[in-house]
Amino acid sequence: MREQVKKKNSGWLGAFRPSWILLALFVIVFTYVSITILSPWQLHKDDDIVERNHQLEAAFEADPVDYKEAINPDGSLDADKEWTRVVLTGQYLNDYETLLRMRPVSSGPSYQSLVPFETTEGDVILVNRGWISAGEANAVPDDLESAPTGEVQLNGFARLGESVHPNAPIDRDGYTQVYSINAETIMDVSGAEDLSSAFVQLSDDQPGGLNTIPLPSMDRGNHLSYGYQWIAFGILAPIGLGWFVYSEIRERRRAEKEQAELEALRTSDTPGEQATSEETSTETASTHAAPVTTETHAKEAPAEHTPAQPADAEPVIENHTTAASRRRRARYGDAHPDHYAKFNKRSQDRA
Repeated sequence: MREQVKKKNSGWLGAFRPSWILLALFVIVFTYVSITILSPWQLHKDDDIVERNHQLEAAFEADPVDYKEAINPDGSLDADKEWTRVVLTGQYLNDYETLLRMRPVSSGPSYQSLVPFETTEGDVILVNRGWISAGEANAVPDDLESAPTGEVQLNGFARLGESVHPNAPIDRDGYTQVYSINAETIMDVSGAEDLSSAFVQLSDDQPGGLNTIPLPSMDRGNHLSYGYQWIAFGILAPIGLGWFVYSEIRERRRAEKEQAELEALRTSDTPGEQATSEETSTETASTHAAPVTTETHAKEAPAEHTPAQPADAEPVIENHTTAASRRRRARYGDAHPDHYAKFNKRSQDRA
């Protein structure tokens, strides 16, 4: 019955303890998330950066175009036309100016001025004039200049509008402040009408421009390598789990083999001990019986045939330990066998 239980607990089934099952579930989830979520996320970011860099290169290689060639009649902008350099003529609508609140630029908090611009064709396009550093306690600085009045011509980059920010707009320091460049939000808080969803980010040295917003870096970053790393992690995780399970099973089999060898040695030693006990009992009985026989023969035999012995001589009695020692020396010589040495050495190596 005990052997059946050992066999049942050995092998692959014995390796799946609760801890191993939890580890296997973790590896499965980690592999799935790595390959299907984390890796595509990094690879898509790299694709977006590559596409943006191509658009920036194309924008600087081509001459600026009229805004109508980039911005659709409904005020929207196609993704493949973002960063196109455009020209628009008209006037600022300063009464609807809104500030983009606390958008970091040049490693510090800043405000960006968003002013609707009405073109000579009657379209209203949101213009990002640039940025200015936040004042003390993140207040709007007093030196924020208003956009010029009258007709002006602007050059800038066509940009896609941003999504609605979860934080609601606020009124502070005499300005309405928003957290994202979203046309619907700006129309709600400023009262401007028919504002295009796309906006124009001014280039250097433009009328009404503030500090120019820097263009994105052309560096692709490490997103591509990160994507490949997540794929590698997702592949290596189950391989590592399989190796750990295999090592566990191999170690268990080795321990079971050593235990079986120990049991075999114990079984082989038991009959020898019984035989030794029987032989010892027989020899002891013979030893005790010897003096009686000698005395009997001494009475019957002539005196001249009796061997001379010292008067104080005692009969030699061989005990159990002496007999066992004698048999051991007869079998192995002076060397004392140690059947458990190799098992002790293996235990020390593993420790």
